[in-house]
Amino acid sequence: MAETDNLTYKSSGVDIEAGNKLVERIKDIVSKTKRTGDLGSIGGFGGLFELDINKYPNPILVSGTDGVGTKVKLAIESNTHDKIGIDLVAMCVNDVIAQGAEPLFFLDYFSTNKLNIDVASEVIKGISKGCKLAGASLIGGETAEHPEDKIKNKIEYDLAGFCVGVCNKDKLINGSDVHKDDIVIGIASSGVHSNGYSLIRKLIKKEWDGVLKDKEIVSKLLTPTRIYAKSILNLISKYKIKGIAHITGGGLIENIPRILPNGLGISLIKNSWEEPDIFEWIRNSGVSQAEMYKTFNCGIGMIVIIDKNDKDGVLSSLNDNETAWEIGKVTKDDTKQVIII
Repeated sequence: MAETDNLTYKSSGVDIEAGNKLVERIKDIVSKTKRTGDLGSIGGFGGLFELDINKYPNPILVSGTDGVGTKVKLAIESNTHDKIGIDLVAMCVNDVIAQGAEPLFFLDYFSTNKLNIDVASEVIKGISKGCKLAGASLIGGETAEHPEDKIKNKIEYDLAGFCVGVCNKDKLINGSDVHKDDIVIGIASSGVHSNGYSLIRKLIKKEWDGVLKDKEIVSKLLTPTRIYAKSILNLISKYKIKGIAHITGGGLIENIPRILPNGLGISLIKNSWEEPDIFEWIRNSGVSQAEMYKTFNCGIGMIVIIDKNDKDGVLSSLNDNETAWEIGKVTKDDTKQVIII
């Protein structure tokens, strides 16, 4: 008998039975994210969602996809898997709400070299928690096992997320209404969020094991990205919001110009907001302030641009559930620069 005659999918490294057990374990977790409009059930070939055309008679669908970068490496190294799923949802949802859209549903992609049901279920618990914080249904996902990626029996995984939201066409926020002297409001981040971890890991590579033993630092580095959906949707319902920027890769310097019309720039006031102390730790590890501003959120996870007459009301509304500050204003600038003074 040829050696290949007894080959099975499981013997090649893909465990379908483990995948089925995972689906059974997460059914209740996923079902708790269900919201109005979600018509599907776990295990179907596709997620189903019915749009409320009474609420959205002129709908624009807004989509976002993202991952968590090398923050996932820290989650794996520290054996902390219950938070990284929140990051995944946040990275996608915050991009969608930056256009003024209500998040409707979310899908995830979980790729691993060997499916560990306990690890995967912890990750999906985090994804489900993130969906509940965002008000989005987790309507589908994919778990892929790539056995050829096995390295010394070490479990590795990576994540991708996909979010779809909706707003009425006349409520779409794209920065086109931004004008000189409008006010910039900064909303506090929860920490590093999910960008800049390749730099962080390089900084501490020589003492990585020591850092992993420092539970306080690990906890701060793994603090989940804040999900701003409910606060922003509440704000949009009350005030004219001219522009919203999610401060991700590229930091304050590169993300804010993405929403500015030609001929305008931003002047931010240094020290007008508070930084989580994890950024001081990064700075003291050898990163210049200029590099900090173009790599990290530096304490500001999202900015909104408003008319100066709405400043007090917007700050009051945001500070009900967030921490927000007036941090700058829109200026005339043909280069769309963000200047921090």
